[in-house]
Amino acid sequence: MWQAARRGLKALSRDGGVVPSPNIWYYPDTYELENRAQDVDGEIWRVLDRESPWAGRDVLDLGCGDGFHLPKFAGTARSVIGVEPHEPLVHKARRRVSGSGNVRVLTGSAQRVPLPDASVDVVHARTAYFFGPGCEPGLRETDRVLRPGGVLAIVDLDATAEPYGRWMREDLPHYDARAVEDFFERNGFRCHRVATRWRFESRAELEAVLKIEFSPAVAQRAIGDVLRHNGNHDGYTVPVGYRVHIRGKPTGLVLPGHSASSSSISPRMP
Repeated sequence: MWQAARRGLKALSRDGGVVPSPNIWYYPDTYELENRAQDVDGEIWRVLDRESPWAGRDVLDLGCGDGFHLPKFAGTARSVIGVEPHEPLVHKARRRVSGSGNVRVLTGSAQRVPLPDASVDVVHARTAYFFGPGCEPGLRETDRVLRPGGVLAIVDLDATAEPYGRWMREDLPHYDARAVEDFFERNGFRCHRVATRWRFESRAELEAVLKIEFSPAVAQRAIGDVLRHNGNHDGYTVPVGYRVHIRGKPTGLVLPGHSASSSSISPRMP
């Protein structure tokens, strides 16, 4: 199984349950290598810091996996809560943040967040659940747990950016990136395109990660593309584009018949 094969599918199964993540659920050690390799220049974090600042605020990392991003938020946030549906990853995340007094990890899903109404200021979701049409239950849940003035930040891969997007499209010929972007625009999000670099220390790491992200044939083509591009350089670098979708929850009166999620506002500063 590979991650790209799930993209474009509805975020929920037919019975409303959780759709397994085909990379981190089954290959957590390899996914740890991938997390370390991603966005080595911190471009996504710069956009998030500008659009959804978390210093001194209460943060929810939705679909936190094994908690890789929790320490980054915990450094300056007032509190951080990771929510993850897969119990083995919940245990890994708790071990990762065991020494942090302002972090909790809970078992839950995007459509059933185990938090009270209006309890967090920032919701962060990275390559988890929110892939376009079908994720409406999760959008309603984030509206419920966000305080007025809070911000939802969704980070996802950009299938239009080369070369990674080309590999995604080869595995998902029916995936419509424009339709996904239109969906988020209709739901009140601003889209920020972010160019990043993934950097692997060895060919073995590169191959292991690409093989859990793509089908065998596409993974082999992707590996060949990277090797040709990098030549004899130290390490292996892959350009990867992301979309960061940002939506603020209004602080004021919402007119009858209008959803609180239909407006996009600047984030409330602490």
